[in-house]
Amino acid sequence: MRTGKHGLMTAAVTVVCAVTVLAAPGTAFADPGPTPSRGTPSASPAPDPGRAKDLEAVRKKLDSLYRAAALATDEYNAAEEKAEKQNAEIVELAKKIVKGQEKLDRLKDRAGAAARAQYRTGGLPDEAKLMLSDDPGDFLDGSGRVLQGQRATKGLLGELSRAQEDLKTYAADASARFKKLEANRKTKATAQKKIEKQIAAAEKLESELAKEEKERLAKLEREAQAKAQTAWLDSGILKDLDREATERGRKAVEYATAQIGKPYQWGAEGPKSYDCSGLTSQAWIAAGQTIPRTSQEQWRQLTRVDVEDMRPGDLIIYFDDASHVGMYVGDGSMVHAPRPGRSITIAGAGTMPILGVVRPDPATADQ
Repeated sequence: MRTGKHGLMTAAVTVVCAVTVLAAPGTAFADPGPTPSRGTPSASPAPDPGRAKDLEAVRKKLDSLYRAAALATDEYNAAEEKAEKQNAEIVELAKKIVKGQEKLDRLKDRAGAAARAQYRTGGLPDEAKLMLSDDPGDFLDGSGRVLQGQRATKGLLGELSRAQEDLKTYAADASARFKKLEANRKTKATAQKKIEKQIAAAEKLESELAKEEKERLAKLEREAQAKAQTAWLDSGILKDLDREATERGRKAVEYATAQIGKPYQWGAEGPKSYDCSGLTSQAWIAAGQTIPRTSQEQWRQLTRVDVEDMRPGDLIIYFDDASHVGMYVGDGSMVHAPRPGRSITIAGAGTMPILGVVRPDPATADQ
């Protein structure tokens, strides 16, 4: 489980989060196939079409569960990213509140000193002071200084009032951000529960398969991926993919491919494990380009390019909900962190339905 970053104050504490999810019950499968007929004891059991159909249903169900977990992982990562931003904002507001209170205290001290000075003058009207004065010129000079002092006091009181209003604004802003942070904590908690339940359902389903069934299931997965990749390549796409990577693109690819073999872990951004968007975002950070943390935000915010114009370093967004992402590395292949229980690997770029392609460094499009 991923641990969030701590802020500089109590309100900025990261929260471990979670979501309610649909968990489909696993299905047990009978192992034996049809019994060979008498007289042919050495004959291999004939394939059971019903059993093969059941395993294909299991494959599709597992795909569905892991995709739902991936979507929830994007929700969790987005909430985590927001929480970190909110924590930083609250810390800055706290600093402003402290400075504002210090300024207010200083202004109050000055206002108090001005009030005490005015009290010491006795509060006599100007006409009486003129009559009692031995030197009318001195009085007039003094009354001018008094007028300046009154104006200064008025300005001080205005500044004091503004400081009080600023302090109220900071406090109200901080309160509102605390509420948003708390709501975001609940979102993270809901997402975490959803991820964990989907993964648990998938693992339960796989655990109920016999060894032979697991092997056949893995074969079915490979066949489905190969079929999708072949269809993608047969479209003639590869002949148009001749663009070279930019310098940053090469660095991103080098980083991503250096992580091959490390395990998938939802919510992880390395260095020991990654989820799909954790891998792509960290690869581009290593290349000197900050990009959004989640696959959905990568799809929403980054510059989109045609698949035919794809070059190494570009990100391929998969599925209609943009719940998965891989990095194109050239020759019709991409590197990605597939799903729980799998490791970062190279796969055909067309092994999953492509939603589109985005480019983290569009400014260098012509390099």
